[in-house]
Amino acid sequence: MDTLERGKKTLLLESENLKYIASVLDINFVNAVENIYNTKGRIITTGVGKSGHIARKAAATFSSTGTPSFFVDPTDCLHGDFGMITKDDYVILYSKGGESREIIEIVSWLLRQNIPYIAVTNDKASTLADNAQIVLLLYVIEEACPLKLAPTVSSTASLAMSDALATALMDRRGFKEEDFAVYHPAGSLGKQLSNVERIMHKDNLPIIDSDATLHEALFSIIEHKLGMVMVVHNKILKGIIVDGDIKRFLVNSNETNDVLKLKVSDIMNKNPATITKDVLIGDAISIMEGKITSLVVVEHTHNGIIPVGVLHIHDILRFKAL
Repeated sequence: MDTLERGKKTLLLESENLKYIASVLDINFVNAVENIYNTKGRIITTGVGKSGHIARKAAATFSSTGTPSFFVDPTDCLHGDFGMITKDDYVILYSKGGESREIIEIVSWLLRQNIPYIAVTNDKASTLADNAQIVLLLYVIEEACPLKLAPTVSSTASLAMSDALATALMDRRGFKEEDFAVYHPAGSLGKQLSNVERIMHKDNLPIIDSDATLHEALFSIIEHKLGMVMVVHNKILKGIIVDGDIKRFLVNSNETNDVLKLKVSDIMNKNPATITKDVLIGDAISIMEGKITSLVVVEHTHNGIIPVGVLHIHDILRFKAL
């Protein structure tokens, strides 16, 4: 078999296996999600070899999506790390064959402690499956490697089953973007899931009254260096003027004499884009879409909206660069 055919065969075997698992997923999966959701303690994942790598990744995914979890090494468990598992915890054991020595030792210990576990395995007749509270079968007919030995289809199936559990649990918990941000405060993803309040300008804001002149607006824009000024009346936002508005007005205006004495209300944008301080930075970026450089951050009151901040595109760029 040539290289291209081998690659295609591997991908097809793995994808076909996943499609079959999805087609036969049943009440066992639902029960697994409910049991994990109702667990008072943590979710403990474990496995040997490649299954161990999958178990470690599963614990990381669970933890980052609202289900406290950690991985324990089977060998370390046999030398004292069983103390990491409490009777309030729930265990997920990963093993294709379900008969490795380390897995059998863990099963034996869990049974003595009356701690339930979920088996993610390919053999429903194995010791692992036979003693499990719930069995999630992988239905692997053959591995994709030329020798039919190296975990390929089976490891992909285990990983996908873990992701299915994690995403179902996110739905069960009502896990939202704001929750995701709590567990991912660093990195580009975490930054986009932060609220704009974290980076917006809050103090010494460029605000002028609606009776102010264009001359006053221009100096406010220069002084605050945000490229815009907010126009208010009795603290209620009435519009904004950006430096581009003034430039365009000066170029197109026939009123060359005393143009800067005009009222800001004559040229302001009366329907500026606004957001509240709890909006996510990622959503603010979508609103700007390369067309808006500043967003007015407002607070809604019974009298109208009050400006409480300004989010400038440069604030976002600096924040993302940190």
